[in-house]
Amino acid sequence: MIFYFSGCGNSRHVAETLATGLGDNLIFIPEAARNHHYDYALAEGELLGFVFPVYSWAPPRLVLDFVKQLQLNVKPEYVYFACTCGDQCGQTEKIFRKILQEKGWELSACFSMKMPETYIGMAGFKLDKEEIVKKKIADTNATLERNTPRLLAKEQFSEMVVGGFAWLKSHLINSSFNKYATDDRKYRSTEKCIHCGKCVEVCPLKNISLEEGRPKWNGNCTMCMACYHHCPVNAIQYGKATEGKGQYYFRDGMIFV
Repeated sequence: MIFYFSGCGNSRHVAETLATGLGDNLIFIPEAARNHHYDYALAEGELLGFVFPVYSWAPPRLVLDFVKQLQLNVKPEYVYFACTCGDQCGQTEKIFRKILQEKGWELSACFSMKMPETYIGMAGFKLDKEEIVKKKIADTNATLERNTPRLLAKEQFSEMVVGGFAWLKSHLINSSFNKYATDDRKYRSTEKCIHCGKCVEVCPLKNISLEEGRPKWNGNCTMCMACYHHCPVNAIQYGKATEGKGQYYFRDGMIFV
């Protein structure tokens, strides 16, 4: 059983690849949370996996909130997570491990993979160049091919790109990010908007509605930026920070930029 979250497709690719390699089923965390579905039956010996992107050097709040409420019929024997990041993960492993320990569960394995940048909501943040995008995806595929048999064998391991100043990034900076940088009031649609509703469709949290054909953000944003990256005419902007920065998302093994 794999629980996953993804906005622009990086973590979805990881989750789908793992599900195929492990012969497992996928559960989309935002959908389960919307339906208040937190009770699941785990078969004897079944792996329990989580896949998610790293946001500001920590797991997204919506992922941690879901794990806290998750209820299983049995104590899982083997728990792992696989996370995607643009560069470093900080103390993601320690944070996730602590949440599991509070539930009486133990983390058996974890690994991180660098995937193409998607967060460009601040000055100085930009997308990766095409050659870097392709390299990151190729490296991720190699990591998945190497680690899937290790998960099947229930091996204990940790392969995380922690980086420097990990505590500072994962706690102080992450706290500020969650408090200030997930404010969806800075989102706007320009006159290029074609009223297609794609932003409404792709928002994992269903936080966007259309008013007179234009998107309206309703205050429940995790800053995955799926609405920005999937807009077919690049009509969505986040303040001035995203202007002229291009778009990226990953779907069905294909790169869209």
